[in-house]
Amino acid sequence: MARTMPQPLPESAAVDSALRTLATERDGIAELIDAIGNGLGATFAAAVEGLAAVRGRVVVTGMGKSGHVARKVAATFASTGTPAHYVHPAEASHGDLGMIRSDDAILALSWSGETTELADLIGYAKRFRVLLVAITSRADSTLGRQADLCLELPKAREACPNGLAPTTSTTMQLALGDALAVALLERRGFTAEHFRVFHPGGKLGAQLRLVRDIMHVGERLPIVLEGTRMDQAIQEISRKGFGCVIVVDADGALAGIVTDGDLRRNLRPDLGTLLVDEIMTKKPRTVPPDALLASALELQESSGITALIVLEERKPIGLVHYLDLLRAGVT
Repeated sequence: MARTMPQPLPESAAVDSALRTLATERDGIAELIDAIGNGLGATFAAAVEGLAAVRGRVVVTGMGKSGHVARKVAATFASTGTPAHYVHPAEASHGDLGMIRSDDAILALSWSGETTELADLIGYAKRFRVLLVAITSRADSTLGRQADLCLELPKAREACPNGLAPTTSTTMQLALGDALAVALLERRGFTAEHFRVFHPGGKLGAQLRLVRDIMHVGERLPIVLEGTRMDQAIQEISRKGFGCVIVVDADGALAGIVTDGDLRRNLRPDLGTLLVDEIMTKKPRTVPPDALLASALELQESSGITALIVLEERKPIGLVHYLDLLRAGVT
C-alpha cells in the first residue's frame, strides 16, 4: 500500500498556526499572572520562603513533558544559587529515593496531579517530613492534597488543536519555575559575581569576567605626562600599539587621552612641536576595574571608541582595548 505524503502547508497557514499557538500560550501566561495577583501569590511567597530555608537541595521531579520542564527548572535553580537536581520519579522507586535527604525539599510538577509514578516520592516525603511543593492545575488532586504547598496553575487551553499535546500547560509550568528561581535568587542576594562562579564557560562566562581580569597594566600602559611634546607622545603610541596614549598630571591622576582620531583631526606641519595638552580629550571614557566585561563592551560600542582607561581613585591603572574583548570571547 502506497504511503500518502502529507501536503505542505501554505506559508500563510503556517504563519497563522504559529500566531495561534503563541497567542494561546501568551493567554496562559496572562492567566498565571492574574492568578498570582489574586490568591496564588500568598502560596508562591510561602514556597519561596520554604525553599530558601532548605539546608539541603531542592529535588525537582516530574514525568513526561513535566519531567522535561522539571530538568530545566532544576538547572536554573542550580545556576542561580539554589542547590538543586532532578530525580526521575520512576527511577526514584528503584533506588533513587536514596538521593533525597530529610533536609532537602521536593518540587513536583504534574499537570493532572495524578501521575502514578509520583506516588512513592509523595509517600517518602510524608514519611521523612521532606517539604513537598507541588505545581499542578488541580489542588484537589492526590499531589495537590498531599503537598505542603500547592501552586495551582490556571486551567488554560492547550495550543494543540486537539487539546492533547502539552503546550500551554508546560509553558506555564516553566514560567512559574523561572519565577521561583528568580525570586529565590533575589531572596538570597545572588549577584553577577556569584553568577560568574557558576558560568565560567562560553560567551556568557566571558561577559561575566571582570575588567581587571584582562586589562593591560604596568609597562604595557601608554602613558605620558602633561606638557609632553606630541612627537614624544606619538612615539609612545607607536611603541605600545593601542592607538592612544594616556595623559596624567604630576600626581599620576588622569588628565586626558590622545587617540589616533585626535591625531587625524590635528594634522598640521607643526604637530610634533605641540604639547599633548593642546589636542588631548580631557574627559575620556573610563571604567572601574571591577566592571563586567559586558559593561565595558556596551560602553565602547555606545561611545564609538576602541580603548577604555581603567580608573581607580582618579589614577589610570589599566587599559582595555576592543580587541581584548574580542579575544576574551565577549562579542
